[in-house]
Amino acid sequence: MEKQKSDLQLLFSMPVIVAALGYFVDIYDLQLFGIVRIPSLQSLGLNKTEVDTIGTEIINIQMIGLLLGGILWGTLGDKKGRLSVLFGSIITYSLANIFCGFIPQMDFVNKVETYKWLRFLAGIGLAGELGAGITLVSEALPRHLRAKGTSLVAGVGLLGAVVATFTVKLSGTWTIAYFIGGAMGFLLLLLRVGVLESGMYKNITQNKAIQKGNFFSFFTDWDRFTKYLRCIGIGLPTWFCIGILVYLSNQFGEAFGFTEKVEPGLAIMWAYVGISAGDFLSGFLSHWLASRKKAIGFMMGMSLLGVLFYLFGGMQSAFTLYVTCVWLGFWTGYWAMFVTVGAEQFGTNLRATAATTVPNMVRGAVAGMTTLFGLFKTDNGVVWAAAIVGLIIYTLGFYSTFTIAETHNKDLDYLEV
Repeated sequence: MEKQKSDLQLLFSMPVIVAALGYFVDIYDLQLFGIVRIPSLQSLGLNKTEVDTIGTEIINIQMIGLLLGGILWGTLGDKKGRLSVLFGSIITYSLANIFCGFIPQMDFVNKVETYKWLRFLAGIGLAGELGAGITLVSEALPRHLRAKGTSLVAGVGLLGAVVATFTVKLSGTWTIAYFIGGAMGFLLLLLRVGVLESGMYKNITQNKAIQKGNFFSFFTDWDRFTKYLRCIGIGLPTWFCIGILVYLSNQFGEAFGFTEKVEPGLAIMWAYVGISAGDFLSGFLSHWLASRKKAIGFMMGMSLLGVLFYLFGGMQSAFTLYVTCVWLGFWTGYWAMFVTVGAEQFGTNLRATAATTVPNMVRGAVAGMTTLFGLFKTDNGVVWAAAIVGLIIYTLGFYSTFTIAETHNKDLDYLEV
């Protein structure tokens, strides 16, 4: 009974709570453009074709920002500490979001180009939140609680997309939603003041001989390099489902011949309802199976069934599409487990770099996925273009999952040499 009480206290300790709230704000801001993409670009005077093309371009630009930001914050997380990233990244994306809210009043600049650059800067800032938070929680909790702790962080955090959708609906304007996101970020800074640095990281800070946060070290050793690529491959199906099937759901609604309009914002909201629930499941499933790989492999397989139904199940209404988005979200809810695996694969001196760059490499890969989707769409149509890209992505995902080393109950107090 005493052990159970102690475990509960650890699971709801300050590092876990603050990491969860930080990821909540992160997801709110990350998904906000996808939710307001159509109304915000229409308000800037773009027509339907321009909304589709420029909207996809801004998504890609934001994802490239995430990729570059992942490298920046990841290396800083190992060189300067996990908390330095949590402070620096949130200031960056909070300011970017507040400026996004002022875009309609920026008559002295090209508003669309400014929107692109602000989403790029937001992407850079957003890249640091999850990896640093997961690293801090993974190192702060005992090994038997790691999966549950990181799942708690992600399960709470992913509800940020749901709140973002309701914020847009209730506020009646997309600019207010950006202001609220920025304000939540600065409020979060106040909570972060009392969080302590990871003990494992503090143990190596005084040793100048230990090389910390060298991103290029992933590419100087073949085993480390292939392990890094597998970590990325595991997460690719999650953002295929979100970045193509959910973000661009309005294009699929038209391709399926729906008489009613599909709202990408609602598709995102329902997908993230599923993802939040799935992330809670993934930690307990991993604990029950005593395996990260089995839990992720099972959930990936179930998400593939959802993809097949989405593309070839003969959906006839927007309601069915939204329900399918919940299924896709639920079974791609191994996101926290995937980031945890990335953190557990590498030593303390490279852990933040891995845990921060790996998920952002996956997010950055959305630009490549949407580019392939656009190329295949010209000759094959929307549905078959998605099917071809999905085949590539899921092949990489399953291969990476079943060939990577198991890390359940792995001791994390070691260094990369």
